Formats: sequence, C-alpha cells, structure tokens
Amino acid sequence: MPARLHRHRRAAALTLVFASVLATGAAAGSWTDDRQNVRNTAAPPAPADRPVDREQLADAAAQAAADGKSGADAAGAVVSRSGDRWAAVYSAREYEGLQQTLDGRYVGVGLWVRTGAGGRIEVDRVQPGSPAARSGLRAGDLLTGIDGTAIEGRPVTEVVARLRGADGGDGTRGRTGAAAGTPVRLGVRRGAHAWELTLRRARLATENVTVDRLHDGPIATTRIKVVSFTKGTGEQVRRAVREAPKGDGILLDLRANSGGLVAEAVTASAAFLDGGLVATYDVHGAQRALSAPPGGDTTRPLAVLVDGGTMSAAELLAGALQDRGRAVVVGSRTFGKGSVQQPSELPDGSVAELTVGHYSTPAGRAVDGAGITPDLAAHGDAEQRARTVLSGLGGGA
Repeated sequence: MPARLHRHRRAAALTLVFASVLATGAAAGSWTDDRQNVRNTAAPPAPADRPVDREQLADAAAQAAADGKSGADAAGAVVSRSGDRWAAVYSAREYEGLQQTLDGRYVGVGLWVRTGAGGRIEVDRVQPGSPAARSGLRAGDLLTGIDGTAIEGRPVTEVVARLRGADGGDGTRGRTGAAAGTPVRLGVRRGAHAWELTLRRARLATENVTVDRLHDGPIATTRIKVVSFTKGTGEQVRRAVREAPKGDGILLDLRANSGGLVAEAVTASAAFLDGGLVATYDVHGAQRALSAPPGGDTTRPLAVLVDGGTMSAAELLAGALQDRGRAVVVGSRTFGKGSVQQPSELPDGSVAELTVGHYSTPAGRAVDGAGITPDLAAHGDAEQRARTVLSGLGGGA
C-alpha cells in the first residue's frame, strides 16, 4: 500500500520540524555505525519537493473514512504521488508514538547496535536497567538473528526496526513499533558460545547524551556523544560542557545522530556560542532566523564528529559551529536533510507532515541534498584525527 511504503522509506530518516513535533527513526534506543553505514555514506541528490494540495489531502482522508477505509492510507497515497519525498502521513496512534519518542521515551529492549567487520551486527552499548541488561547482554556481543531471521549484512536501520517490532504487517505493529510486554527472540554469539534468548520489550527512557573523559591522548578530552535531539537534550549538552574539567578539549560526537527537535539543537549550540545566528529557514517563502542565547563557552577547543548518518537537526548544529568558526568538523559528509515539515491534523485524526521550506547555515549554505562537508575528511580513524586536532588547538582557558 502506498502510504505504508512511504512510511518505511522514511524510517531511517528524521523530519525537521519547526512546529510542535517531529518524526524520528529511533528504534531499539539508538544505533551507531563507527565503520560507516554504506547506505548513508553519501548525501542524497538534490530534492524536487513539490507542495502537496492540503485540501486534496483532507478530502481523500475524509472520503476514505466515510467508506470505512483508512484515511491515513488514502492521504498517504496522495503524498506519495506528490514527489515530496520527506512528507508522510501517520495514523493517530503512530503519531502519538512519535511524540512519546520526542519526549524521551520509547518501547524497546535497551540495545545500541552497530555494523562490525563483515556485516556482523555488534552490540555497541546496553542501557542499564533495561531488559537487555537484565539478560546479561553486553557490549561486543554479536546479534545473529531476530525472531528467527538472520541479520548479518542487513542495514542497521532494519535491525533496530526489528528489535522494536516495527517491521511486521499483521496490523498490530506500526512504524512506531510493538507494544511494551511483547516478546522478541534474539540469536546471540559471544566468542565460541552461541545461544538464543527471549526478551520482553519495555517502556524505557532514552539516553541521548553520554559523557566520558579520555586521558590517553596529548590533551585531556571530554567526549559528548549525542544520538538524537529529544526534549532536554540541549540542556544536557550545556551541562556537560559546564561540568567539563578546566583545560579539557571537547569532542562533540554527532555521528549516526538522526536529528530531532530543532529547538534542542539550538539550545545545544548555546553551549559553545556567545549568542548569534544558528540557522535561517523559510516557511512558504517567509524568511526566519534561529539564534542562540548568549553566554556559551567560546574558549575550549572543540571538534565535531560527523558521518553519513548525521542528519537534520544534527546537521544544523554542525553547520552552525563550522560557519561560526567555533569548531573543526571531522569525518565524512553528512546526510543532507534540510527541509522543513509542519504537521496538520486530518479529519479522521491522522496527521500529515508536509514540506513547507528549507533551512540554511549561518553562511547561507543550503543543507538539503548537499549535507555538511567536514573540514577534515576521515573515516575509520575519525575520532583519533579529531583528538589530534584538539591537541593542535591547545587547552581550554
């Protein structure tokens, strides 16, 4: 069905919304791919977004509902024909799930995964207190199957969708995933030992910001990893910078960050900028600006890590810090998601997110279809090269 196909096409991407909510591809918790996810190593071609006729959309949804059919699917078919590749239509239930994700909650098992050598799926991190943690799973374990399906060589986005239960077609699973309490069977390998276990999904709080300190380089470094921008993320970044020891360089890791709430990315930028422009955007041709409040730390050495999975609001932040001369950006070109969507409720309660404009960096660079080009290109050694950059920038004041 066109609407369902359209939703799945967007599952790995993140819509940038300057209104109240935005759709996220978060699944098992988050995902990373330190070895470069092949699907996202290059930015997509320039888009050809065409405005969707809102009245036609509402009429299609209303007529379908009157006929006892899915209004969301009918509206989704209109969106699919429009050529607006970032637009999507969600049922009321799906949209509620997306809002919960942006509030920092999700249903899953508490695993972060990445692609390892030979396409193997590795556990990157386990959320404390989660079903995965209680089962004894730990970083470095290999996942070999999910519910009887082999997953080696499959995209990370598909793996996390399966962990969350967003891949089924039985009417009980939608793009937002399965309900809390539903089972998922995992095949696991640790060294020579292989086994299966069944976990039950639970409602968990997201851990979108993690902070640690690296001592084994030429300069002490506080590493701040941000996997997405949900409510409260921006202030967590600011707090991490304030609490970093004097003299530390800051490594802001935005790799595999699928985006999130723009307001949170702007708040995060305020950790490093003393006010000023963060981005400009247009909505139906009207130009607007996003600015950071004053008072950020402008003296610490700062490097930003990006890759092909850095998307949307994360690109906005990286581009602002680069254009303002505040950070050296290291890694590979970002995804290139810089269009603005706004939600509209349809007569049957479903919600359509339609493209209404695009955003640009402070220097006027368009991001959509182009992405952010790093100052220093790096792939597998990106983190080490970023730390070398920090040592050249010197210690903080």
